[in-house]
Amino acid sequence: MTTVLPQVPARLGRFVLCRFRPHLYATYGLLWVLALESSAVALTGTAWRPTGATWVRVVSVVLALLFLRMLDEQKDFEYDRVHHPDRPLVTGAITVAELRRGMAVLTVVTVALNAVLSLTAVLLILSALGYGLLLAALEGLSRTVRDRQLIGLAVACPVQLLLGVYVYGSLAAAGTVSVDWHGAVLLALCACVFLHFEFARKTAWETPPGARLYSADLGPRRSAAVTAGLAAGAVGCQIALFSPARPAGWLPCLMAALPAWGLARFLVTRRGGWPLSTATGFVVGTYLALVVRAVLLPSALKNR
Repeated sequence: MTTVLPQVPARLGRFVLCRFRPHLYATYGLLWVLALESSAVALTGTAWRPTGATWVRVVSVVLALLFLRMLDEQKDFEYDRVHHPDRPLVTGAITVAELRRGMAVLTVVTVALNAVLSLTAVLLILSALGYGLLLAALEGLSRTVRDRQLIGLAVACPVQLLLGVYVYGSLAAAGTVSVDWHGAVLLALCACVFLHFEFARKTAWETPPGARLYSADLGPRRSAAVTAGLAAGAVGCQIALFSPARPAGWLPCLMAALPAWGLARFLVTRRGGWPLSTATGFVVGTYLALVVRAVLLPSALKNR
């Protein structure tokens, strides 16, 4: 069946609302970029305020996440035909050709936006998109990468890391921050926050047929321990970066109460999955606290 060209934007729009849910993905991208950028700037001893370049980075990361979502939809097609027959690509609500055209448009827009910042910013954002394409090809060639959850996660993690490098690297290219150990720890902090949520949503006592859960490979208790350990890692990164000598230094660390409660509830109930409300709250609360501290309390940051 041939799709009339004017219908394509509407079909892509419906796909975005169904599979990308802007209130979740866009909010995550916004908080992630603001937390990373504001913390990086505040660690120089300067109070952070968003600029036009900040919003270029926010939009670029959100568009990159959409690009990767479109890519995931294609590489998961065979799995979705069996386990998620209502997905847009399976039902024909969108086609592979339409998704690829959408990805091409996203790439052009992202490059154009970052050309305003620097050549470095363009190359860094393209590296993240390019790794996503490489990952899709690798999953197509390797059944191990495609079907083994933990191996697949290890191979996919660099995408998130490269997007974080894009944010920090574009700041460094602009002369706003310098490249040092603070950047590495900030990227590790963001990785721990992301992986905490990723493990939380795939940790459960039971494994339904066809479900791709980390707890199916590790066991519920070990998977829960990793989930909690990643939250602890995020807290540890904050302690390494920010002075605990003043109350403001502990502001984001207070969010550790959420994964602690989530772990206790998961182990006590012994049924269902990790309470996602605690994982979501940890992500949102940690990133918001980092931004608030950078805006209002730069003097509480550890001197470099």
